[in-house]
Amino acid sequence: MKNIIPSVKGTRDFYPREMSIRTWLYGKARQVSESYGYQEYEGPLLETIELYAAKSGEELVKEQSFVFPDRSDNLITLRPELTPSLMRMVAQRQGQLHFPLRWWSYGPFWRYERPQKGRSREFFQWNIDLIGEASPEADAEMVAVMASFYKATGLPPEEVRILVNNRRLMDGELNTLGLTPEQRPQAFRLIDRRDKLSPEKWRDYALDLDLSPGQFDQLVALLENRELWKQSDEMVNFFRAIDALGVSDYVQYDPQIVRGLDYYTGTVYEGRALTPNIKRALAGGGRYDNLLADVGGAPLPGTGYAMGDVVITLLLEETGNLPQELDISPAPVLVTIFDENLLLASYRLAADLRRTGLNIACYPVPAKLGKQFKYADRIGARAALVLGPDENAQDQVTIKNLINRDQALVPQNEAPQLISKILAGEESS
Repeated sequence: MKNIIPSVKGTRDFYPREMSIRTWLYGKARQVSESYGYQEYEGPLLETIELYAAKSGEELVKEQSFVFPDRSDNLITLRPELTPSLMRMVAQRQGQLHFPLRWWSYGPFWRYERPQKGRSREFFQWNIDLIGEASPEADAEMVAVMASFYKATGLPPEEVRILVNNRRLMDGELNTLGLTPEQRPQAFRLIDRRDKLSPEKWRDYALDLDLSPGQFDQLVALLENRELWKQSDEMVNFFRAIDALGVSDYVQYDPQIVRGLDYYTGTVYEGRALTPNIKRALAGGGRYDNLLADVGGAPLPGTGYAMGDVVITLLLEETGNLPQELDISPAPVLVTIFDENLLLASYRLAADLRRTGLNIACYPVPAKLGKQFKYADRIGARAALVLGPDENAQDQVTIKNLINRDQALVPQNEAPQLISKILAGEESS
């Protein structure tokens, strides 16, 4: 064991159980995305660092990105997020695309952060965006997609909530506190870090930003005003759309949600677990109406969010919402090997059954039938087939129902029908 080379810090090994969860999450993301009419796309895993320097903020570029020079000394990064790549792709073909765009993607990303519960350096992320529409109703659709994903994975409003705010609304409120335009980006980062610091450290951080004690007290009162959204026509129309979309029970206003990235311009939103053990956001995003112009395209509004696989998996495990069948082999039928003489005949039987559309696992070598049946149980098979000398001579096969332990001798050409009944539960009683 001492000689095993360890994996790279912050990465994960996907054994079949973990891989099945990843595939299941991808399937749910696809199902929900397509139910709202979104098309799948993908961008490159490598980008130039200047793409992120354009608008993502110094922390992401200088502290969280894996950056290295290529052989021409250009600085390249493993992608830490997808929105800038999406904007570049749209800018490159802006005259050929039909707007509004509804696009989604699910793939790997990297951030150089300290690995801990709910955070790794390598992760998979669902990204979904609506580009070319500036209305609050477009933001509402994005939030409805997120809520629909939670519903699809079995998470009720009692276990997860989507918190919403508006950067334009908050910018106006910060202006009334006397904060200069230069101070406001720092003020947004201050608000974003409120839950990440102790009250004392958060106050010290605020005063370090040259906020007066009076401004600090006004900021605290602002962040506790849950009715502030009613002062924004955008937010009023947003919540009307949320109600029409049928997801109001998942959504609530929170003036503390501002999101850390610099490119957000309007409505912002985060998915949050309501269970006490999950401290990080499940998903987050918002409106970014200037980003396309920042990467060279014509101005075009956009809204969207990202959801990493690490935190949502922790929540689904904690709440018992991961399906039990994720542990089961994709082949519900095992063809046993009676002895060496019948090895190839058993292989041929398995091949014939696969041609009917069934998923079939074949035990690789002859072994005691009891051992093979035990293996079938462990992989979650529902039927085991025995091709002994007598069955082979008569073109028959014995099918053992592993649910009720019954078995039947049938002609081989009738095996698919009986197997299908067993798999459908028609032979389980």
